[in-house]
Amino acid sequence: MNNWLKTLFVALIIGLIGVEKASAQFTLSADVRPRAEFRHGFKKPLEKSLDPAFFIEQRTRLNAGFQSEKFDVYISLQDVRTWGAVGQVYKTDPSLDNIYEAWGAYKINAKHSIVVGRMALDYDNARFLGDLDWAQQGRSHDLVKYVYSGESSSLHMGAAFNQDANTPEYAKLASTYYSGVGNYKTMQYAWYHKDWNSSALSLLLLNNGVQAADSSVNFSQTLGLFGSKKLTGVKLGYELYYQFGKDPAGRDLSGLLASANVTLFATKPTSLTLGVDYLSGDKADTEKNESFNPLYGTNHKFYGFMDFFYVGNGHKNKGLVDIYAQTKIKTGENSALIAHLHEFMSGTSVGVDESGADYSSTLGTELDLVYNLNIAPAVNLKVGYSQMFYTDSMEFLKDSVNPKKYDAWAWAMFTFTPTLFTTKAD
Repeated sequence: MNNWLKTLFVALIIGLIGVEKASAQFTLSADVRPRAEFRHGFKKPLEKSLDPAFFIEQRTRLNAGFQSEKFDVYISLQDVRTWGAVGQVYKTDPSLDNIYEAWGAYKINAKHSIVVGRMALDYDNARFLGDLDWAQQGRSHDLVKYVYSGESSSLHMGAAFNQDANTPEYAKLASTYYSGVGNYKTMQYAWYHKDWNSSALSLLLLNNGVQAADSSVNFSQTLGLFGSKKLTGVKLGYELYYQFGKDPAGRDLSGLLASANVTLFATKPTSLTLGVDYLSGDKADTEKNESFNPLYGTNHKFYGFMDFFYVGNGHKNKGLVDIYAQTKIKTGENSALIAHLHEFMSGTSVGVDESGADYSSTLGTELDLVYNLNIAPAVNLKVGYSQMFYTDSMEFLKDSVNPKKYDAWAWAMFTFTPTLFTTKAD
């Protein structure tokens, strides 16, 4: 970890512990998460000429939180590395050392606050705005956020403006051109949530601006609705998102995401969820972009754990229909078996093969199994296995050449989340 980060964190700890006369609390915690992965086809079919991958990646976070009557401060430092990426004796380190979160919240009163800094955004089920916790590095945003917290309702409004770091600040006298790091130039959102006795509803509006090479900014807007309703032994869930405006290339945009599911609790402690997701895809005979982009969601959670869709890899913008069944079976006081079954189809026509015949809309079937064990209050073990049975249509969308016809992924992950130190002054 960089020396200045060490100095900053030590100074923070000493300074906050020194607050003795105010009503305040300081907490220091850790997150250590090594994960081993065996990838015999992951994100795309593995070709016969390639060997499977195996590696161990580890995330280490040190989190400091300070809470007082008028303001809160939270800082999370992280290190993400692959085992063996550096030698045992080294002076340079290619691994990721950064600040995952660093924000301060000023409390106007008990219900209203302003939060400024670098922070994770995670709303509802993380479909569209998620912290991407499965990825070791996670996802965070630099922004200012207004928060209202009522007894049964919440309102969050945030705004971000991104700028290059290539030119030193003292020499930055003109231009706000953002050369881009796969990020938005500017973003604003509003999220409202309301709870009732047996139901809940959230509304989302997000404006996303991406800068083009000519310095213009193309804006897209997304309207979202997320809701749930509890009945006797059953929970219903539904989502609807509409996307419009301009895509990053400047084309007119019209995308749709619709989702519905039902969760059965009749055989507690076992649960069963049945559902379907639809994400619109691009059509070949129109200049408009009709594919829905889930933007900043935690896509690993929804479209199969093998990440064939919407996780840093494309499938030619053909959208997706995902019919799924999910179950969680309690196997002991501290353990459970999780199983997901997905049937994937394209959201629009796939294309034609070399003979001119249409490819099938069926893409494949994926089975995901996860064993979860809470070993101790701050120690968790997860072991997973997934297998994808894909069709020729999947091979075409993934531009696969001579694949092995067998894709599997296995992993094991320990997570240690101890509270290292906590204090509360009178």
